[in-house]
Amino acid sequence: MNVAILLITHKGVGAAMRQTVEEIMGEPPLSMACIEPGLNESVETAHERALTTADKLSSGYDGVLILTDAYGATPCNIAVAVGKQQQAPVVTGLNLPMLLRVMSYPSLNPHSLAAKALSTAEDGITLATSQHAPVH
Repeated sequence: MNVAILLITHKGVGAAMRQTVEEIMGEPPLSMACIEPGLNESVETAHERALTTADKLSSGYDGVLILTDAYGATPCNIAVAVGKQQQAPVVTGLNLPMLLRVMSYPSLNPHSLAAKALSTAEDGITLATSQHAPVH
């Protein structure tokens, strides 16, 4: 399986995630593209850029997994629209552990990678301090 990852995020989020993955892993095992709608960019223009990128990824790979940051925000709405058009799974709540985990399973299909992303999000958020330590 040769899946590509499309990050559709707020400005700076996707680029920072991509850079951090590259710093940790070196060359990522899955191809990754990033769309970050600009503040002065229309939703239609951002959607068209995202759809064009998804089309390119779809033609060169066996599928696309779309990851986005904040549910209900403009990048997410664009991601959902593109996901529907591409029949690609869209996972919200993008965080670094999720992206690293997805990158660790390059042989999975897009829907299985989406399941890995979801399970990482469910398992990866925890109170990292003792329950007796004061929290301010």
